[in-house]
Amino acid sequence: MRLQDVYPLITTDKLDETREFYRRLGFEVGFESERFVWLYSGSQRPFGLAFMKSNHPSSPPGPETFSGKGMILTFQVADSKAEYERLKRAGLPMYYELHDEPWGQRRFMLQDPSGVLVDVVQQL
Repeated sequence: MRLQDVYPLITTDKLDETREFYRRLGFEVGFESERFVWLYSGSQRPFGLAFMKSNHPSSPPGPETFSGKGMILTFQVADSKAEYERLKRAGLPMYYELHDEPWGQRRFMLQDPSGVLVDVVQQL
């Protein structure tokens, strides 16, 4: 298999809110339609995310929306404190406040409107 891209596709009924959440994190919209949005990080090592509404006509998957359990996206950054402060100033609510962990990470977490946890980590 020769991959051109890999990205999770998450079903949500909060498509607009989720798109705006990731745009505030710095993602760019690569493609968008009424029931689907694909976002990418635009960095040197780009990362893609996709979201679709439960009423999307594709089959499979089924129409069930993501439950918000069992998935964490980890974004490794050079300075998690600076990102934490930037996102707090932007008004994003924190799921887990900035903390230095005993295993050598400085991290905080957000939760996107679809229920996905976003773990922002810095290796210390």
